[in-house]
Amino acid sequence: MSEAGVSDGPKAPTAPDGHPRAPARLANYVDGMWRPVEAVATLDDVDPAGGETTALVPLSGAAQVAEAVAAARAAHPAWREVPPQRRARAVLALRDQLLRRREELAALVCADMGKTLGDAEGEVARGIESVEAAAAIPHLLKGETLEGVAGGVDVELVRQPVGVVAAITPFNFPAMIPLWFLPYAIACGNAFLLKPSEQDPRPASLIVEMVDAVEEIPAGVVNLVHGGRDAVSAILEDPGIDAVSFVGRAETARIVATRCAESGKRVQALGGAKNSLVVMPDADLAQAAPAIMGSAFGAAGQRCLAGSVCVVVGEEGRRAEVRRALVAAASELGVGPGDDPTVDVCPMVSAPARERVAEAIGRATGEGAELLLDGRGDAGPAGTLLGPTIAWVEDDECELARDELFGPLLTVVEVVDLDAALEFVNGSRYGNAGAIFTRSGAAARRYRYAVEAGMLGVNVGVPAPVAWFPFAGWKDSIDGDLHANGADAVSFYTRKKVLTSRW
Repeated sequence: MSEAGVSDGPKAPTAPDGHPRAPARLANYVDGMWRPVEAVATLDDVDPAGGETTALVPLSGAAQVAEAVAAARAAHPAWREVPPQRRARAVLALRDQLLRRREELAALVCADMGKTLGDAEGEVARGIESVEAAAAIPHLLKGETLEGVAGGVDVELVRQPVGVVAAITPFNFPAMIPLWFLPYAIACGNAFLLKPSEQDPRPASLIVEMVDAVEEIPAGVVNLVHGGRDAVSAILEDPGIDAVSFVGRAETARIVATRCAESGKRVQALGGAKNSLVVMPDADLAQAAPAIMGSAFGAAGQRCLAGSVCVVVGEEGRRAEVRRALVAAASELGVGPGDDPTVDVCPMVSAPARERVAEAIGRATGEGAELLLDGRGDAGPAGTLLGPTIAWVEDDECELARDELFGPLLTVVEVVDLDAALEFVNGSRYGNAGAIFTRSGAAARRYRYAVEAGMLGVNVGVPAPVAWFPFAGWKDSIDGDLHANGADAVSFYTRKKVLTSRW
């Protein structure tokens, strides 16, 4: 990969003498050019598996954000004039770049975030799916008309771009989530600014390198600024930004939404989750247990669709059977670096992230939780490994049952019937996702009707919507009215204008 954007791939680059080169300092991408960021502090981008520093991330501030916003504002008027079908072709050209370099991008996700190569390949595929959905923009942008609302009076509604939009994206999907926002934003005629997570920003740089190779996307339409909290604050305060898309913790999402509201920005702020998987007495455990393993422990539980609570319904004999099945399945999972094809549970993104989850497990055991499986063994060379952990709790309002801990930890809660399961699930402050495992259509329908969450699975552990549907979290899992992807994305990145005319 070009030195202008980011250091090469998953392996540390070497100098001609065979010794490792010093980590590359990442550059911002502004107005069609890679721009080194001088005179600011840097943050180490650390390989989660080995602990080596792979890149230096410049901590850009208000000046760098303002530079990118100025470039976006200058580019926006001409880009807005480009017909929708030509913008769609530009998005399809980006898709071609992504397809050509998808293995490279997946390997970089594996190296920078730590997830298994299979998970990384799935993430890239889902990101490409969003690009493909956004390419339908000539159809998605169509307005409405109503003829003859009064004598000689007609009404029409059209959609126009918002202007300059920014996306602040998280560490856990460093390729997919930028691709939730970028293609829809520019297809709708906006100029775009991306601020990726400072913990694993190299996949975002590679995506923008692909944008740079698309001749149909003019300079200034897409910009990239690396940084941390100061860059986020500058985005929220800059008057040249009209809308902000955010994904992160619920507490941060609320801050982002509040500050955007105060400065008059449109905002979609996707927050956290504590998703429950309900296992009914009639569930086929041969099907349910592997699905629960993938949901709870895939990507080391670092997904906002992770099933982190298993709600077991039934009498004690059935509960014991489910507990045994979960422990047996989890005990077979391999733990280690994501580029090892035998590994199921990858490293966590950082040693502090691993320590936070391990400390929560320790607190829980001191408060009466029973560890059915304890993954707090060897933390690995980078201090990031945490094996699958399953905890049974009697207090269904405890930290392990209610708080988002974002690690390979599955909490088991036991109830007597589906009504009690729904009462527990709906008692959460979050409403991102959930699933039920059952052979009963009546139970599935009752669950679907009554549960307070936006993305549901029936015998599906990770109910991730395809890109033509919104990522539809409820409650504290989102601040804002419009979600990412699908028709919601087009509504968020456009403003409606209604014209009433008499001739």
